[in-house]
Amino acid sequence: MYGIIITVATGIYVVKGGMFGVVVTDILQYILMTISAIIIAVIAMDKVSPAMLNTAVPAGWQNILFGWHLNLDWTGIMNSVNAKIASDGYSLFTIFIMMALFKGLFVSLAGPVATQSLQKVLAAKNPKEAAMLNGFSVIVVSIPRYLMIGGFTALALAFFSPQLKAMGSKIDFELILPFAISNFVPVGLMGLLLAGMLSAYMSTTSAFLNLAPAYIVNDLYKKYFKPNETNRTYIRMSYLISIIVTVVSIVFGLYIGSVNAATQWIVGALWGGSAAANVLKWYWWRFNSYGYFWGMLAGLLIALVMPVLFPDTNALFAYPYILAISTLGSVLGTLLTKPEKEELLIKFYTSVRPWGFWKPIKEKVKLNYPDFQENKNFGRDMINILIGTIWQISLMAAPLAFVFKYWNLLFATVAIAVVTSYLLKKNWYDKLEMD
Repeated sequence: MYGIIITVATGIYVVKGGMFGVVVTDILQYILMTISAIIIAVIAMDKVSPAMLNTAVPAGWQNILFGWHLNLDWTGIMNSVNAKIASDGYSLFTIFIMMALFKGLFVSLAGPVATQSLQKVLAAKNPKEAAMLNGFSVIVVSIPRYLMIGGFTALALAFFSPQLKAMGSKIDFELILPFAISNFVPVGLMGLLLAGMLSAYMSTTSAFLNLAPAYIVNDLYKKYFKPNETNRTYIRMSYLISIIVTVVSIVFGLYIGSVNAATQWIVGALWGGSAAANVLKWYWWRFNSYGYFWGMLAGLLIALVMPVLFPDTNALFAYPYILAISTLGSVLGTLLTKPEKEELLIKFYTSVRPWGFWKPIKEKVKLNYPDFQENKNFGRDMINILIGTIWQISLMAAPLAFVFKYWNLLFATVAIAVVTSYLLKKNWYDKLEMD
């Protein structure tokens, strides 16, 4: 019931406030969320000592490195966690990490997909500002988020372990959040913290409620049904679409049993369904709109069907199969239809200068534009991706080490963050082109 109320409230200010309302509320909500994260981190550091943590975790829990297996034996501490690790597919941890990297690589190669990420990139004045936006967002999101995660984890391990043990095989980690808030947050701060929690939810919801009408009204209603209507008509239709999306999201929410399971399938499986089409559009000259349509359709359909046919399959491990089917749909849809017009491909290649398989178009561009310089920064960009991955992991690990008071790990991660920041400054930031 509370979820419905908050979602409706979000829908109201999105409809009435539009883009300006979403931006203003997102800023205020981020401030609330950051304050809440700091509060939880401070409470955890005050209540939980490293000695208390060490008695509540198995050997090797402090080690940021890992082997082929996760090698965390919770026997005698919380036996049901062993079964939970196995059922979630995290026992062979190297496979899990490689799958996560594999998914992340393809999602990154696809560029900003058609969500609020693309809106933000296109709103930047130039490529340098767009790159700075993405880099800065990692910092402002990672540090508060992992301060909060670390705080809740420390409080749960130190004080909530008996309750988790009592649950046996039906252990529910989603009860940690309300337990920590109700038991450790003073009354005055509890309201602020709850506002921060709701802010994190509402800012995500508002972005999508504001995004949906832009696509449905502009790409469908205006293009195919009412191309010559007044702006007032399109705005009213946007209101209606926002209301419909709000109602549909509430209905879906009523049928979701686990936040974790839903998140895994949305992030892992559905992104897998769209990754192939979004990757090929940048790197293969022959790719066309039919390939994009059939690749997206095949990927999204199999992503929706797999949780029904294989409910016990981890979404991350289903990713390669979804990606393969989506890729097959993209390739067949492309090769069985005509290529895009040559003029359009030349215009795209000269403006974007992509990597990949563009030789036929590149040769024609050089005939028409002898002074054209192709993109030869593939090697440098790959090195920056490797450095950037290490940089981002250090920004996630440092807040956790700080909250857990693992000072050696904190100093190491901060040192790594400083070194990788310097390398990115020299080899990435300083070489970004303004034009």
